[in-house]
Amino acid sequence: MIELKSPGELDAMRAAGVVVADALAAVRDHARVGVSLLELDEVAHQVIRDAGAGSSFLHYRPSFAPTPFPGVICASVNDLIVHGIPDGYRLRDGDLVSIDCGAHLDGWHGDSAISFVVGEADPADLLLIDTARRALEAGIAAAVPGARIGDVSHAIGVICRAAGYGMPSDFGGHGIGREMHEAPGVPNEGKPGRGLTLRPGMAIAIEPMFHAGGRDGYYAGEDGWGLHTVDGSRAAHVEHSVAVTEDGPRVLTAPRQPVAPLRS
Repeated sequence: MIELKSPGELDAMRAAGVVVADALAAVRDHARVGVSLLELDEVAHQVIRDAGAGSSFLHYRPSFAPTPFPGVICASVNDLIVHGIPDGYRLRDGDLVSIDCGAHLDGWHGDSAISFVVGEADPADLLLIDTARRALEAGIAAAVPGARIGDVSHAIGVICRAAGYGMPSDFGGHGIGREMHEAPGVPNEGKPGRGLTLRPGMAIAIEPMFHAGGRDGYYAGEDGWGLHTVDGSRAAHVEHSVAVTEDGPRVLTAPRQPVAPLRS
């Protein structure tokens, strides 16, 4: 069943989304050569705690996972696509890092992801990240009342394929609200005009995952969580939680607006 959220409930989801955005911003600011993934996990955890929120990821265990997830963030480096467990690995110059974070506040969840390069960036990595961001923006733009899930999926997929990238075909976005993962599924590739009709009050997480090497294959690492590109190429993952409204898509996990300076 898909729950349609009221405007007030979407405001509550936005509050959770701000916590996630703040945590991701803090992680990005802290990430530099020599910093460990565990340190980044603690940075995010502190932001979530300070906001009076809880982690959506910590101890989460979906059906495919052999163990509960041990971190507050998913920290995926280079050929890791998603679900990387934060550990003692210390960032190196040129690493492509994807950070996924979820938080719940007053019973509502937010989920978002960013990708960036630490230190000196390879232009190919920056292009991969930028393409994933453009696909995310296209998917968000398609999330309007009366559109179909396939319209969102198609908007993402055509950008991925035009760039020559691959994607994990059986992982994608999802509904979000009182639970982190709800119906409907939101694939990263699909046919326009197909699938569930989007209605005001629906909330979905849209999350492109692109493989630089162009192949769709992946494999699970020894920990049973992290998904690696099958060809060892680098991957980028970006995500926002988005509400479908009569006024257009509302990005619930957008960074908070800066406070305008006071004028004398």
